[in-house]
Amino acid sequence: MKLEIYDTTLRDGSQGAGIDFTDDNKREIAGALDALGISYIELGNAASVSDRNILSEAGSLGLKNSVPVAFCSTRRAGKSVLEDEALAFAASCPTPCVAVVGKASRYHTERVLGTTPEENLTMISDTVSFLKEHGKRVFFDAEHFFDGYGDDPSYALEVLHRAHEAGAERLVLCDTNGGMLPDVIGVVVNAVHTRFPEAVLGIHCHDDMGMAAACSVEAVISGCVQVQGTFSGIGERCGNCSLSTVIPVLQLKLGFSCVTPEALASLTRTARRITESANLSFNEHSPFVGGYAFTHKAGMHIDAVRKRSRTFEHISPELVGNRSDLLISGIAGKSAYQAVLDRIAPDLHITPGSPEFSAIISKIKEYEAKGFQFENAEASLLLVVREALGRRQRFFDLLTFRVIIGEPMSVNPKSLSAAWIKFAVPDEDGALHEEFAAAEGMGPVNALDIASRRALSGFYPTLSQMRLTDYKVRVLNSASATTASSVRVLIESTDGVSVWRTVGVSVDIVDASWQALRDSIEYYLSL
Repeated sequence: MKLEIYDTTLRDGSQGAGIDFTDDNKREIAGALDALGISYIELGNAASVSDRNILSEAGSLGLKNSVPVAFCSTRRAGKSVLEDEALAFAASCPTPCVAVVGKASRYHTERVLGTTPEENLTMISDTVSFLKEHGKRVFFDAEHFFDGYGDDPSYALEVLHRAHEAGAERLVLCDTNGGMLPDVIGVVVNAVHTRFPEAVLGIHCHDDMGMAAACSVEAVISGCVQVQGTFSGIGERCGNCSLSTVIPVLQLKLGFSCVTPEALASLTRTARRITESANLSFNEHSPFVGGYAFTHKAGMHIDAVRKRSRTFEHISPELVGNRSDLLISGIAGKSAYQAVLDRIAPDLHITPGSPEFSAIISKIKEYEAKGFQFENAEASLLLVVREALGRRQRFFDLLTFRVIIGEPMSVNPKSLSAAWIKFAVPDEDGALHEEFAAAEGMGPVNALDIASRRALSGFYPTLSQMRLTDYKVRVLNSASATTASSVRVLIESTDGVSVWRTVGVSVDIVDASWQALRDSIEYYLSL
């Protein structure tokens, strides 16, 4: 059975704290959703001046697979549809479809809208009819439907009846508070389906109890055809139903058709792209699409997965565009080490039981005893492996460096830090040359990074293509943390094509940063 996937990332998702899409962000996200094959894309709220640009461009976005939708509320109480500016815009903008939200709760009607239950019903009928008269397809979002049904089932059903009678093509049941349990959702959807057997039902769940995806799945099982949500579950309060979770559940576990198999294989890439456009950190623990969704750390898990992937992977990661991964850690066994070595250094041909294998494990454990952790820093891990085998190439030797930290930027936003650094760099004949450079930067690490690449660029011009993309610090002995505690620094770098991560550990945060930076440069030069 084919389901309709309705994305509201650009409208409901933008209501999440800290999220503010530019028009370029909106165009990029709409393009990504269209490429995925999402049925409907809610571009924005007709009442929001900032959303009207993208809504006005609906016909020129070049969408091939998705229908663009405008969102608006019913007319105001005591006002006619002709007096509502947002409705006028929704009726005239180039989206073929408009989603109308109206109260489905008597309590909300009286206490929030401040009007009578009958007037609310008329507001719904008038609004849907007005938009239909202007040639729009209309979906009706029954706000607070499940709460309203619990308080007064007859009124909540009458709200749906008025919308349906006026011409709404979809009746979308909203768990606006996100407080429903899946079994309650199922019972109520069944009741609505029985009352309106000819209607096409949708579901819109919020995640205030962490159950939006489960509630949405239950709603589909009980008769809903349209599923609304946002990518990565972004949205107001705790967010919305995450489409990157619910789509593969419905398609791979229950056999419904949401997108094509080829499109599903791009799900991970799409989720990351949208999260980046929202300027948010990607949740690597997200089901299906997270970087850790199919990552194994415990020795017995790694051993089992290497033998049969289904032992600890409920689907093939490739179905959603992800991949299986194995981590080296203190709880890893020989099988784990072997698997990681096979992946990061297949050219070394190291076998368990060999002296080289023992030397590698010994060297890794030596670093781990100092606080190093390689599960997120495989570039540093590869360098340690080569070091254990005596194959680590030293492209440069640090002679000295110094950093000068400027005024706090909270005091002086234009303040810069400075760094100078000196290297000994071998030429083709092995002769050493001293190279020195200084630089200013936004903080000591940025200054050190710029100075290092400036000093080395004469010997290694490709360093101009490399840049740092992320920087994280963690206190290791946090239980008794002091200003003299050891810290672990993780740096992420890219050359615009590949991404790699390196790690450094020291009681001095600048020294730890230098170690990670050194590894990043050295790894890049060794590619």
